[in-house]
Amino acid sequence: MAAQHFIFAALGPLFANLLDILAANPILLLFTIIGLGYLIGNIKILGFKLGVAAVLFVGMAFGALDERLMLPDYIYVIGLVLFVYAIGIQSGTGFFSSFRKRGLKLNIVAVVVLCAGALVTVILKSVMGLSAPSAAGLFCGALTNTPALAATVETIGNMKAAIPPSELKLYLGSPVVTYGLAYPIGVLGVIIWFFIFTRLFKINFAREEAQRLKESGTGTILSKTFRITNPAIVGKTVEEALGILGETGFALSRIQKGDVISVVVPSTILSKGDLVVAVGGGDQLERARILFGEQSAEHLPETAGQIAYRRIFVSNKNVIGKTIRELELHKVFDATITRLRRGDVDFVPTSDTILESGDRIRVVASRGKLEAVSKFFGDSIRSISETDFLSLSLGIVLGVFLGMIAFPLPRGMVFRFGFAGGPLIVGLILGKLERTGPIIWGLPYTANLVLRQVGLVFFLAAIGTKAGPGFGTTFETGGWGLIAAGAAITSLVAVAGILAGYKFLKLPMSAVMGVVSGMHTQPACLAYATQQASNELPNIWYAAVYPASMIAKIILAQILVSILLM
Repeated sequence: MAAQHFIFAALGPLFANLLDILAANPILLLFTIIGLGYLIGNIKILGFKLGVAAVLFVGMAFGALDERLMLPDYIYVIGLVLFVYAIGIQSGTGFFSSFRKRGLKLNIVAVVVLCAGALVTVILKSVMGLSAPSAAGLFCGALTNTPALAATVETIGNMKAAIPPSELKLYLGSPVVTYGLAYPIGVLGVIIWFFIFTRLFKINFAREEAQRLKESGTGTILSKTFRITNPAIVGKTVEEALGILGETGFALSRIQKGDVISVVVPSTILSKGDLVVAVGGGDQLERARILFGEQSAEHLPETAGQIAYRRIFVSNKNVIGKTIRELELHKVFDATITRLRRGDVDFVPTSDTILESGDRIRVVASRGKLEAVSKFFGDSIRSISETDFLSLSLGIVLGVFLGMIAFPLPRGMVFRFGFAGGPLIVGLILGKLERTGPIIWGLPYTANLVLRQVGLVFFLAAIGTKAGPGFGTTFETGGWGLIAAGAAITSLVAVAGILAGYKFLKLPMSAVMGVVSGMHTQPACLAYATQQASNELPNIWYAAVYPASMIAKIILAQILVSILLM
């Protein structure tokens, strides 16, 4: 016992000095939290691993340990802005295309579920005898939405005429306290429900992704040779023949007429007995067989005669953001693009596919023109790792300005998108546009990933230190009832969202986790979902419901405090 007392006595001053050093150096504190978070996040227990979300809980631990260990607001804001803007830029095309499918229904479901969460908050307020501001703060914390909390506090300030002056300070502070109590469980609870349902439904994310890729034509890509025997297309141009199918899902690379092999272009005339090579997935190539007539036992080699192919990196700013149709490769170089690799995914592009910086394309052309084609697309690995900080800065400035705009609501209330909503919405729009004149809005895939990760860990570390003190005092003040109430709201929204997405909307679980993360507007949950799914679906579906969920929660929080105060 004496030895233990000696050790504690010796280490005590050292520990206190370490806390003093961290408190005096925010940058040192920031990267200490990030480093420890990554270390702990890689520890797997019973198949469960927090991953990058562990940075949040390490930050909370530091904040609870000493109130001086709180990172400055600007770190949290910078991280949040970088993260949501990078998500928006990357997900813009997928976000808008989702509305052509089931996005509208999905957003309606998300808003209905959030309204149910608000209704449960009203019930808990009545049962537990909470004040209106405390109930509203509980709602914001359980659904981890800081802008909604800010709107709640602002609404209370606008209604101060109805509040006794002696109690105004208490009314303004109580939603922040309950928010701080509910927030940690609001994050961890969602992650736990993700873990439970992936085990309960026996989700195989690799199989889900393979099925999705197969349905979208971005799975395993094959090339097969077909003989033209269908009389319906004999004498027609390739453009006319493919027009019969509409969206084909396959690309044509080369054709043999007699002894001559050439690149297939839209104006190529199809004759009986010609051999043509199609590139695509299994289902798409079956459509090609039906169109052309029969599969040939003789396969045209990839490098036949004067025809060859080359893999080229897209880095030239003059082609980034343009569709393949706009480039008119068949006219300029007598060439065609048969495959495209973006990130970790290979797919067969269409004429409407927009090229992005960092795409790796497979071009088929005559040997003598391949060098010119490479120069046309840039083919520079170094340039695709560089970020255009002019377009990045301009996009973020536009997003922050949008977030600052106050939209008037009834009863003197106002709504703002804030630092989370404004940059995300602008990012989604600019990501869809790809480019405006000479300005290329998109980021190289690798640069986007780095920017996203840096922003995320900055956000998690800073917001964690802010939530830590409130969570720590819970154990001293006996606020277990409020934590349980917050967990109930979190669980209702998370479970309802998972079941509605997976069972009702029939979405893959990786997409469902993105949806629920978007409903909670919680990057930490999204980080866990993305790490588990190992694909981009969580990001795409997160962006699809985030704006509507953000608006709904801000309005619901203001309605809650307004109605309950009346």
